[in-house]
Amino acid sequence: LHDWFYLLEAFPTIFSSSLIQHELVANYSHLFWVQGSQPDLLPYLLLAHTDVVPASESDGWDAPPFSAKEIDGFIYGRGTIDDKSSVMGILQALEYLLLKGYAPRRGFYISLGHDEEVMGYMGAVNIASVLKQRGVQLLFVLDEGFAVFDGLISGLEGPAALIGTSEKGFATVKLSVSMIPGHSSMPPSETSIGILAAAVKRLEDNPMPRLFGYGPERGTFEHLAHKFSVPVRFIMSNLWLFSPLIGWVLERKPDTNAFVRTTTAVTMFNAGVKENVIASLAEAYVNLRIHPAQSLQEVMDLIQSTVGDQRVKIELIDGSDPLPVSSADEKSFGFQIIKKTVLEIFSTVTVAPGICVGNTDSRHYKDLTSDIYRFIPIWFKPGDTQRFHGINERISIKNYEEIVAFYFSLIQNCDIQKLPEPHSSVHEL
Repeated sequence: LHDWFYLLEAFPTIFSSSLIQHELVANYSHLFWVQGSQPDLLPYLLLAHTDVVPASESDGWDAPPFSAKEIDGFIYGRGTIDDKSSVMGILQALEYLLLKGYAPRRGFYISLGHDEEVMGYMGAVNIASVLKQRGVQLLFVLDEGFAVFDGLISGLEGPAALIGTSEKGFATVKLSVSMIPGHSSMPPSETSIGILAAAVKRLEDNPMPRLFGYGPERGTFEHLAHKFSVPVRFIMSNLWLFSPLIGWVLERKPDTNAFVRTTTAVTMFNAGVKENVIASLAEAYVNLRIHPAQSLQEVMDLIQSTVGDQRVKIELIDGSDPLPVSSADEKSFGFQIIKKTVLEIFSTVTVAPGICVGNTDSRHYKDLTSDIYRFIPIWFKPGDTQRFHGINERISIKNYEEIVAFYFSLIQNCDIQKLPEPHSSVHEL
């Protein structure tokens, strides 16, 4: 409960305010309810997580990974990107608002899960269950996911803030081959290892179909088209014609290939006990991230047909379908409020919807809302993506201030009853 005592100390106004109810869920996760003055306005949810992936100083960090040491204007530490910056940014913004005497019109929840990095089955799942039991319906959910990308999208002029409107599904699949063991001096024509290796090679040689244009990634390019130079701009603005070409270009690199298809990664291979014994069992694990235009079942069927060998047993260990695609049009309250807030804090960025290739706690809340968005206003410049779950994770002090300012504005921007009417494209004479 160390983090609870720290939060009590760091944000005394939040924990003493009559507007706020706080409760611990599953012993370690936090749920806050911030009461609004207009109960008829549908509440929203700000989501973050307090757990982090492991880190060791011996990996070569410039500062101890749990020291929060400041070096040249940057705070170094595991979680500065993922996802303590959201945890602290949300609470810091709320603390400031309360100190100013602010009372929201639209009530909202803050959910801080404690096990997101291991799928959120204790924290987020239980918080979502609590809200469901209370009959809560949410206007929208905002979680981590995308960020502000500056110099990372080849050919794009200026930075882009991508707001995740969906996230890929996932599957962990075990392939196994069993045979009668024997002596290596009298081997059969095919061994369990050989049969399994051939099956794995077929999966790698025959990737899942390219699906560019059938998911949220299409909207990403349509929103960003005007920020590319002329020949690329023309191609991006005519996706009805050039989708196959763009998909072909994107699949050349692993980081952009992830946006255009269900990815297949063989992550574990286990077989054999002794160098002169034919292995009786060979196992491989395959991790897939499923494109929104495909279902988990379709992916399993494709694996079956690609492997095409009855001797290879195929088991689904864990998996889920991609999340539904949230709205991102002019009438979408959540998307437009997030976009407005981004542009208030970062006037030079272009905002676009996108698909998150990783999974977040937000998927556990899909029964409580039809609109889930994934974005933190963290700047990613060349080289920064390697810090995510890697060595020297850090955030600039200036960027942390921007995160606090973002949530400070977002909470106030949500206090309108409904979005203003969009500007008509038809001018009255």
